[in-house]
Amino acid sequence: MTGTEPAVPRIDTSRPHPARVYDWFLGGKDNYPVDEELGRQIAAMQGDAPRHARANRRFMERATRTVVHETGIRQFLDIGSGIPTEPNLHQIAQAVVPDARVVYVDNDPIVLAHAAALLRGTPEGVTEYLQADAREPERILERAASVLDFDQPVALSLIALLHFIADDDGAPELVDTLVGALAPGSCLVLSAMTADFDPENVGRGIAAYRASGVTLVARSHAEMGRFLKGLELLEPGIVSLSDWRTSADEHDAKEEPVSLYGAVGFKR
Repeated sequence: MTGTEPAVPRIDTSRPHPARVYDWFLGGKDNYPVDEELGRQIAAMQGDAPRHARANRRFMERATRTVVHETGIRQFLDIGSGIPTEPNLHQIAQAVVPDARVVYVDNDPIVLAHAAALLRGTPEGVTEYLQADAREPERILERAASVLDFDQPVALSLIALLHFIADDDGAPELVDTLVGALAPGSCLVLSAMTADFDPENVGRGIAAYRASGVTLVARSHAEMGRFLKGLELLEPGIVSLSDWRTSADEHDAKEEPVSLYGAVGFKR
């Protein structure tokens, strides 16, 4: 559960991995030449791709703070957590509620290699890492239940995850299974790529990912809404990340819309 299992999957450096490309966009060092190559290709075609990655990270920070301050939720399940980049979700949550319990989930062996960084939480709280594939929601829920009490509210974070899972691969069913397991008062924090604002550039980025063997799906506002059906949306609803609770002096608010939608929905 803590990422210290003896059988550590081999890190495949022959193909790019979304988590490592994202790390490169953020200026991290936990990526390989094949990831940097794809990142540079995408940046050459879609020059604001690194800005979108940074905006996604800032959305996670704002959404987590909002959930902690406004709801009192103290349990978090972050699926597709990616390579640790400070501040991590548990640092944001436990800075406000030191006894917060956080479970990170990812399937990239390099994230497993850095799991120790994810596990440095407060003495009062619990921070764990689970090596698992997001396409196995039942297995994730079963193993996460050793840390999280699913009879109490949980904040489920699917940040920049679903655009790597096509509908044919079970993206709607995945969300339905996870949200269905949550108690009333829980919430879904979601961000996902869209082509609504800049279809030409987003289309080029999708083509580059697919040429490297990585699935990438852009979804419309209506398609994003299907993932949040039945949930009570926190204002301002489903909007570009650059419009989700950014203050007037924040960098995101001063730029063009980011090609990712973000939203927080509550299960009542």
